[in-house]
Amino acid sequence: MNEELICIIAGILIPFAGTTLGAACVFFVKRAIKPGVQKALLGFASGVMVAASVWSLLIPAMEMSEHLGRLAFLPAAVGLVVGVGFLLLLDKIIPHLHMGSDKPEGMKTRLTRTAMLVLAVTLHNVPEGMAVGVVFAGILMGEPTVSVAGAFALAIGIAIQNIPEGAIISLPLRSQGDTRGHAFLMGTLSGVVEPMGALLTILLARIVTPILPYMLAFAAGAMLFVVVEELIPESAEGEHSDLGTLGFTVGFIIMMCLDVALG
Repeated sequence: MNEELICIIAGILIPFAGTTLGAACVFFVKRAIKPGVQKALLGFASGVMVAASVWSLLIPAMEMSEHLGRLAFLPAAVGLVVGVGFLLLLDKIIPHLHMGSDKPEGMKTRLTRTAMLVLAVTLHNVPEGMAVGVVFAGILMGEPTVSVAGAFALAIGIAIQNIPEGAIISLPLRSQGDTRGHAFLMGTLSGVVEPMGALLTILLARIVTPILPYMLAFAAGAMLFVVVEELIPESAEGEHSDLGTLGFTVGFIIMMCLDVALG
């Protein structure tokens, strides 16, 4: 039992470690990320999230529902729609500001620009934390279609794409005049929601298990909303959009290989 607990704790902390590592770039890199590099990183994150949604979440959700016969797709479809709707609601409610934009989204607030930039990335991290949590919850409850290796593949894949996300927060804040320590702290804090969300999902494992296929698809829908609504448009607008496309391809392939090789 102790080994299983250590395994789960390590799994839910891996994505957060990726964000922290990315935010730490502010101590080694003096300048903000070049626009072309930022587009490639956004595309990379998009590719990882799309591949993770398909191989780590939607396919297992349908495999768990094989007893429904031709309707095996139903839990995945329902969960995906609800996940998209949930993130759409958060997008409308939570005040946040995207990098490179001067117009805040969500409810009106007096929060600082820095706080809203962090909230924007935090909003991205909500579904990622849920995705890791629901997969490890499946392992905890003995779900045969979810493997420990597959769960770690998902956690590692999300951690890899969290590295550029942490850097995309900390480096611009530094270039705007923040101290290195404060920029690092803000970048790190943007990823705190991931282990918190994962832990909450695991603690509710006994409730989640009967609807696990729906929860897996819910996390996939939430992740896909972030990709289609924000990451891909940001990586494709203006010049160097081809770098975003190349980044997407690399991210997708890496996550696909991780899931198939380790799953």
